[in-house]
Amino acid sequence: MAVTATTQPARPSTAASRTGAAAVTAALLLIVAALAVVDITQGTAAVGPSEVWKALTGSADTADASVVIASRLPRMTAALLVGAVLGAAGAALQAISRNVLASPDTLAVNAGSYLALGLAAATGISLPLLASSGVAFVGGLAAAAVVLGLSGLGAGTVRLVLAGSALTFGLTAVTEGLLLLFPRETEGLYKWNQGSVAQNGFDGVLQMAPIGVVGLVGLVLLARRVDVLALGDDAARGVGVPVRATRVIAVVLAALLSTSAVTLAGPIGFVGLCAPALVRPLARRFRAFTRSRARLPFAGLAGAALVLGSDVLLRAVVPSDLAVAVPTGVVTSLVGALFLIVMAARVRDSAGAAPPDRLRIRSRAVFVTTTAVLVLVLVGLTIAAVLIGDSKLLLGDVVNWAQGRAGQTVSFVLDTRLPRVLAALLAGAALALAGTLIQAVTRNPLADPGILGVTNGAAVGAVILVTTVPMAGSWSIAAGAFAGAAVSAVLVFGLAAKGGFQQNRLVLVGFGVATGAAAVISLLIILTDPFNATKALTWLAGSTYGRTLPDVVPLAAVLAVGLAVTVVRRGELDLVSLDEDTPKLLGLRPGRARLGFLVLSVLLSATAVAAAGTIGFVGLVAPHAARALVGRRHVRVVPVAMLLGAVLVCTADLVGRTVIAPAQLGAGLMTAVIGTPYFLYLLVRSR
Repeated sequence: MAVTATTQPARPSTAASRTGAAAVTAALLLIVAALAVVDITQGTAAVGPSEVWKALTGSADTADASVVIASRLPRMTAALLVGAVLGAAGAALQAISRNVLASPDTLAVNAGSYLALGLAAATGISLPLLASSGVAFVGGLAAAAVVLGLSGLGAGTVRLVLAGSALTFGLTAVTEGLLLLFPRETEGLYKWNQGSVAQNGFDGVLQMAPIGVVGLVGLVLLARRVDVLALGDDAARGVGVPVRATRVIAVVLAALLSTSAVTLAGPIGFVGLCAPALVRPLARRFRAFTRSRARLPFAGLAGAALVLGSDVLLRAVVPSDLAVAVPTGVVTSLVGALFLIVMAARVRDSAGAAPPDRLRIRSRAVFVTTTAVLVLVLVGLTIAAVLIGDSKLLLGDVVNWAQGRAGQTVSFVLDTRLPRVLAALLAGAALALAGTLIQAVTRNPLADPGILGVTNGAAVGAVILVTTVPMAGSWSIAAGAFAGAAVSAVLVFGLAAKGGFQQNRLVLVGFGVATGAAAVISLLIILTDPFNATKALTWLAGSTYGRTLPDVVPLAAVLAVGLAVTVVRRGELDLVSLDEDTPKLLGLRPGRARLGFLVLSVLLSATAVAAAGTIGFVGLVAPHAARALVGRRHVRVVPVAMLLGAVLVCTADLVGRTVIAPAQLGAGLMTAVIGTPYFLYLLVRSR
């Protein structure tokens, strides 16, 4: 029998691999050193390279030496430390979870630390740096444990991103609520959350450096066990590696590294995601980088290069007087979001489109009864929302106001309260309808305007007007929100359309766009004046405060058109939500129908954001609950989902402005508190 030999590309020898890895490492060290030198020479003070050299050699005057020693050197050192610990933490988390998207950002470690520090600050207790580090460590570790527990190890990228982004959204909403309730105690916490390596002396670096060293040394000592785990749990147990203990220790050490970075500089986004990604192609070329003992330090070095490079780029592009106010974390978040979008667009999606929900067919009596009950609940809730608030009214006051016979006080209360109630009702209905359309078109039961980045895109357009044109009217803000939502939608749905809106690509691109939009929003808020910043933060919390009837008119008009179009084309919506082939067999062009429904959903989301700010999870919860109650036919799902959305947002708005009156919490914060646990429950149920 003749045997045909197959020629395979020869792999480099071990010696050649080590030599190549050493050369690459040396090159990266040179890059980091060059960036460090450039970083020291940048700043607002007129201290150039010659003055820096004199300061380092002790021959500079007092002023120049003070700038270099007290500001620039600590900043450069902090960038090195933060980048190194985040890069190593991301590499360890990806290895231990067998998931290339695991990082302190996607595991909600930063959001958990943010909430823990926010709770500590709200108490008014001033904590030293090491105590703050301990508080942040507890919060970050708890968040990572929740995300890893829900997503499962090696369960795929999309589940981890969904669990992490949902928990991040909920925890951040609670923290921002604390910022609004305790503005004096939490002053500066929002800016800190954007991540800045600026330092005033070496105190912070010297206190956090030992923690970072302990974490790095611990991970290097654990490297062999981590490598064995990559072969599978059964193989690891076969050679005597304690699987659970190894995972727990690795996660604790990674959380410790992330905490040291968060305490020193705030959350510097996406370094833990991008740095290990730079190592993976090298590992395919040089065998030495496949071992954790070499990969972890190299990822730390790559992280240092990313943070230093972002800091250098920021101060090279942005004028020096503005660069002081712009945190480095905003730049790394933008870079990381772009990286995630590119990676998601190129990934081979094996998940396919999600199958339709298998729900029982409900009778017409169930639909009629459900609708009647929801209408009664909505009417009662609307009456309560109009009557209850910081000033309580009676039905007679409302009747007199409608007839023009109310007093000045009652008229003022109703003139300001009624538009708020209408904005909440209409925004809830619009977001529910938008979520219903998106879930039907993408055939993804976990799709939502917020999760897919459309809401954040609309928020960017609206915040641009809020911060730059404070006197902009409701129609202008609605137009800005629609422009932002349209750009986000083109990116998300355009990149995810390849292959028919498959789950992984759609969610990953949406997550990247949402993160990038959030970074842009943070940049706008930081650069604007304090009055506009407070106004934008209040609006972003999903608050209906200060709404007038003209603000509600664009939303009412778009909702009326959207509902009419959906009712007329309900049959097409049912067909598009089934699969790709059935509509074609019946003579329908699914591409055109899909595009029309997506445009409508974007328009609904944008006008809802313009009228009531960013309100999350309504577009997810309401359609899910509606299908569970009345089945899958959209002629029944649409009205029930809209009623549920209106009830949810109106309830959240009522609770937010009455429970802790005269202080108020935005409806978006309340829906996040409700929607986050429900979303995580859906992830558990769909495991």
